[in-house]
Amino acid sequence: MSAVWLHVGQCGNQIGQEWWRIITEGAGHSCEADRYPFLSRDGKLGAVCVDSEPKVLRKAQKLVKHGCFRESNLIVGQEGRGSNWAYGYYGPPNEGERGLLQRTMESFRKETERRDCYSGTVLFHSLSGGTGAGLGARLCEEIREAYPVGHILSVSVAPHQAGESPLQHYNTLLCLAALQRSADGVLLFHNDEALSRVLSLQSRSPSSLSSPQAQASLSSMNSHIASCLAGLLYPVHNLTTPSRISLGLEPWELLRSVSPVPATKFLHTTQAHTRSTILWDSLAASTLQMLPRHSPSGNPHYSSAVVAVARGDQCNSFLSSLDPVLRRLRHGHRCAAWNPFPIDYWTDPQDVVSPSPSSRSLTVCSNHSSVTDLLQRVGERARDMFQARAYLHWYHRYGCEDQDFLQAFDTLRTVTEEYRAGEE
Repeated sequence: MSAVWLHVGQCGNQIGQEWWRIITEGAGHSCEADRYPFLSRDGKLGAVCVDSEPKVLRKAQKLVKHGCFRESNLIVGQEGRGSNWAYGYYGPPNEGERGLLQRTMESFRKETERRDCYSGTVLFHSLSGGTGAGLGARLCEEIREAYPVGHILSVSVAPHQAGESPLQHYNTLLCLAALQRSADGVLLFHNDEALSRVLSLQSRSPSSLSSPQAQASLSSMNSHIASCLAGLLYPVHNLTTPSRISLGLEPWELLRSVSPVPATKFLHTTQAHTRSTILWDSLAASTLQMLPRHSPSGNPHYSSAVVAVARGDQCNSFLSSLDPVLRRLRHGHRCAAWNPFPIDYWTDPQDVVSPSPSSRSLTVCSNHSSVTDLLQRVGERARDMFQARAYLHWYHRYGCEDQDFLQAFDTLRTVTEEYRAGEE
């Protein structure tokens, strides 16, 4: 086992609980060797969960009772962070040595020492919450400083455009800037896209005929994100040893494949799955339907690198249709001309996403320039608020300064320019 899985804040822990449900329950058809990368030698999951409020982590206590989680790795506070990045990042003024940050890093250190060979961290969190964005950014920086050789893959959830909090644009701005400095890659999920995808899947289900007004729940959105993660990060046949043992290389191979340029590290994920014998080429076309094609100004987006993960390929049907699938993906993603090998692919005979004898799924992760739409939108809205001096006193109260905002604006602008230069 090589990774430590770190869940921060309400969003990070809720998605984490869905993720571990897939690993511990949904993967029951898989061999024990596939679950090896997620377990310590004593059989407990290699995860650390932290939140500033106890509500969400009460559900994780069930996994402790079942012997899956280590109780000392559940770090709980008694006071929320008020959806304030500065409060989450710096913490209460008199928190002392037993604060959330210190306790989390201590549990994290012990968990890394249980690894056979620590290779990196997978961090789950949101971009808009006080704990997820603020403490998540601080932990990312602390881990980078303490373990400079280890990888950091961030699983980050962007808020709804319509607004979840008046501070969400500030929080997202500051968190994205911190991730750009410290993380090796950012698997970026959007609440609006997850909501749209879940509603689309519900509209196709037979039950939608009896309840056409059904709405997507937060749980179903979390399940969709966890399903995408399982499609990408659960062990695949390509990356196992000759004796079929997984070493948990998937997160780090993903970074190697889709982050060819360190300055551009924001990754977009789409997924299509079926319980029938639909052709792989049709599944590839379905993933492209969910891909943003143009910016609000009409400029076409592109991908610098793509990884396609085919699961449920029991009779090598994906490999037999490989050329048309890769050709469709290359054309649909408008792969950058400067990358001679823009598409990588992994296959596995079992489908952990939707386990059944005939199910198959295709999960596609790309380094896609559509992230510039988010960066520009967040930057513009945050700058309007900053110039009006709106809510800044809430950040100054906990140690954040105007220079932190100015540096974050500059970081997001630089990333946007790097993506534009990548196309040229």
